[in-house]
Amino acid sequence: MSELLCTADIPDLPGLGAIRLRAGQAGAGRRVRWPYVAENRSFAPWIKGGELVFITGIGRHHSLDNLFELVHESVATGVAGLVILTGDAYIGQLPSALLKRADVLQLPVLEQPYSLPMVTVTEAISRAIISREQLASREDETRAETLLQRLQLRLGNLPARREFIAPWFAEHQALLDELGPTLTAWLQHGGNVSAAASSLGSHRNSVRYRLNKLFRATGLDPKRPDDLNNLILAHLLCQCPDSGEHP
Repeated sequence: MSELLCTADIPDLPGLGAIRLRAGQAGAGRRVRWPYVAENRSFAPWIKGGELVFITGIGRHHSLDNLFELVHESVATGVAGLVILTGDAYIGQLPSALLKRADVLQLPVLEQPYSLPMVTVTEAISRAIISREQLASREDETRAETLLQRLQLRLGNLPARREFIAPWFAEHQALLDELGPTLTAWLQHGGNVSAAASSLGSHRNSVRYRLNKLFRATGLDPKRPDDLNNLILAHLLCQCPDSGEHP
C-alpha cells in the first residue's frame, strides 16, 4: 500500500471494479499523477505527463482513425494510460485493432462503462493518489538521518520550502542564495570570520562585508538569538536534503 498509485491499480480501487484493463499490460506499472477528462479532439496542449486520460466521447465523433490518433498521442505525451468510456450512446466498443496497437506500444488502455459516474471514478482515483503520496512521504521521513532532513521532507520540495519562509525572507531570497556559501562557512566555523574566510579562500574583510550586507538587508541582528535562529533555519531549509548544498 506504500507504493504510489499506478495504472494497474485502478480496477482495484473501491467502487471501480467495473473498469477493465484491456491492453498495454506491459506498461501498466506507470505512476498515475492525476486524472484528466479530455473533451477536445487533441489533449496534448493540456498534458504534463503522468495523467490518466479519460475519453468520454461526448461532443466528439470517434472514428477508428481518431481512436488510433489518441493512442499515439497518449504515447507521445507520456500519459499513464487511456481510459475510454463505452456504451450505446457514444463509443459502442473498443476495436480489437486498437487494443493490439496499444499492446505493441505498451500503452495501458482501460475500458469504463458509461454507466459508472465520472465523479465516482475521479474522486476514488484522486483520493488514492493523495493518500499514497502522503504515506510515501511519511515513510521517507522515517528514513531521515537528521531532524533537519525530516523537516525538509515534511515541508516538501525546494519551492515549497521557499514559500514556507517567504513571510520572513521573500524580499531577500536571492541574497540569501547568493551568500549561502559564505553563511555556511561562517556557521560551520562557529561564527569565526577568519576561519570561514580561510575555508573559502577569501579575505576576512570580504567575508565580514558579505555578512554585514546580509544582516543590513534583512534587518537581522546576529547577536539576538531569535534573529540568528531565523536566519539559520531559513538558510538550512533552502539546502537540498541529500547533498546539503545550497542552491
